[in-house]
Amino acid sequence: MEQLKSILELDPKNTFAHYALGIEYSTAGETDSALREFRASLKLDANYANAFYMGALALQQADRSDEARQWLQDGIACANRIGNRHAESKMQELLDDLES
Repeated sequence: MEQLKSILELDPKNTFAHYALGIEYSTAGETDSALREFRASLKLDANYANAFYMGALALQQADRSDEARQWLQDGIACANRIGNRHAESKMQELLDDLES
């Protein structure tokens, strides 16, 4: 985590570093911090579909299913817009799981 924070101090517009830090926070169970980093990734690159997926996973793990559904719906729209069928498929699969 510290290495990613150092990278972001030098390059605050590093989309991948925000995304990777979000994953680290999510793994540590720090959902709100994870979401902050995923949002930062999306602010820098609105087409970063994986950030939607990982944000939804973090929310699902925190038992925040309604929010996770919204992230997935937004992510599916993003993946569809950019033609990322793999990301779209993974998010649809997770959305289906949340709705069952």
